[in-house]
Amino acid sequence: MRFAFTEEQLDLRDAVRDFLEKECPPRVVREAWTNDTGRSGLWGQLGELGVLGVLAPEAAGGFGGTFLDLVLLLEESGRVALPEPLVEHAAVALPDLADPAAAAAGDITAAVGLPSTPFVPYADQADVVVLGHAVERGSLPLERHDSVDGSRRLFAVARGLFPMTADDAFDRGALGTAAQLVGLGQHLLDVTVEYARHRQQFGAPIGSFQAVKHKLADVRLALEFARPVLYRAAYSVAGADDDRATHVSMAKAYASDAAHLAARHALQVHGAIGYSYEHDLHLWLKRVWALAPAWGDAAWHRARVGRAIL
Repeated sequence: MRFAFTEEQLDLRDAVRDFLEKECPPRVVREAWTNDTGRSGLWGQLGELGVLGVLAPEAAGGFGGTFLDLVLLLEESGRVALPEPLVEHAAVALPDLADPAAAAAGDITAAVGLPSTPFVPYADQADVVVLGHAVERGSLPLERHDSVDGSRRLFAVARGLFPMTADDAFDRGALGTAAQLVGLGQHLLDVTVEYARHRQQFGAPIGSFQAVKHKLADVRLALEFARPVLYRAAYSVAGADDDRATHVSMAKAYASDAAHLAARHALQVHGAIGYSYEHDLHLWLKRVWALAPAWGDAAWHRARVGRAIL
């Protein structure tokens, strides 16, 4: 069998990529670190583009699509480090909300509790919080906690309350986060290659040095291995494959490892400037460090694959 995305899926990805590159440059991501919401202000436009409602039925004003339609869009959101609760809203919560039409249009925002932690990203901005079931945000006490990513606002909804999600919702969250990690890794590779092409040392571009070439090649290989595993998992989730949980865990493990490698080598190649707050690199590095452990880190997902095999 030959698997490939349809022309319509690729066209939608390209339209979303063009929109995000124009409307969510590094300046917007940086501003999200210090504004009141931690967000980009693009939520309504994402609804108009159909990004929020990919999994919503057409009767509710959605796209009526599957995770195969959504995975490419989530990858693009990772590429620009979009500061929005897109995975939690569009991938996890929307299929189970009582009002999918409002969610698809961006009229409401849903936040989702992260499994095995008491934290809910962007809970203060949400109309609905999903903690195993949907509840109105106004009825929950919120306590803010620091995150390595300043735009990813984390809130404990109540002391001692540990959010839980259904298995299918968990898999959608882990897979959506894996897609964003692949996009983040690709951006880190792209900007590092460009930097190595122009940064000179000893009278030559540092990209001409074998040690730098090998680091960038390793990142390229890691991403090239992670991407088909990610798409295979999206295919499994879209088709309700009996082994979808295993495929999702493989995708999250591969994506987390690839993004971590991209972050480490990007920082090494950039050198001292990569540590600077004034340089944009840290915005992507810290998003990787925030998302890699979310919805289960690579070790947890490899153990889940091991249990399925054995």
